Amino acid sequence: MSSVDFLVAIPARHDAARLPGKPLRLLAGEPLIVHVARRALAAGAREVWVAADDARIAAALAGSGVRIAMTSPHHATGSDRLAECADIADWQDDAIVVNLQGDEPFAPADGIARVAELVAASGAPIATLATPITDAKTLHDPNVVKLVRNAAGDALYFSRAPLPWHRDANASDDSAKPRYIGLRHIGIYGYRAGMLRGFAKLAQGQLEQIESLEQLRALEAGWRIAVDLVHDPFPAGVDTVEDLARAEAFLTGMRGDD
Repeated sequence: MSSVDFLVAIPARHDAARLPGKPLRLLAGEPLIVHVARRALAAGAREVWVAADDARIAAALAGSGVRIAMTSPHHATGSDRLAECADIADWQDDAIVVNLQGDEPFAPADGIARVAELVAASGAPIATLATPITDAKTLHDPNVVKLVRNAAGDALYFSRAPLPWHRDANASDDSAKPRYIGLRHIGIYGYRAGMLRGFAKLAQGQLEQIESLEQLRALEAGWRIAVDLVHDPFPAGVDTVEDLARAEAFLTGMRGDD
């Protein structure tokens, strides 16, 4: 149990581009958003909020122990949605808020709490996690976001491309072996509520638009993003029908081991 007092907020958009109706898709007979909410509750947060854009999401969570903020369906990003949630919930500016993505049904409870602890310890406006990459396929997958850090542990850059590019080691055509250990970004964030409100007011920068990565908005504006390393990575989230099938198989395997 974390010694830090924190909130968890989960943005839930009904009509995701790659998987429409994603929060309500069934996983082991329950809506995906219910699984995510359960992981947030297990992390020891003082409150868990779901920022929804559809009444059907709220209905699916009835009796789950989470609180609902009905937000606009027109937000461009999850962080923008949570900024509206912050105002609906009337969070104090110094409250620590962990943004857990609504497609992370297997997020480790200790990882969620760790982000909150990093916000408190680092003093950075934003905190997040990363895990080592050990295979070339992951390194070159544009759906996997990579990052590099400075000596203090703050993010220097995030990209969908291999990062950093080791010029000499990658000169070989042998792509079967990783040329260095990169870092995969785990898409969970922590903020102070006041910083979350401020982030939503920042204009999108060119890098965010090019890479389609909202965290680059903060870096372009000169904000620190503290990054902690975890060696027990979060299982993959759910973005597609194929991901949902893999999640079903993963959950079946976990239950079979009990």
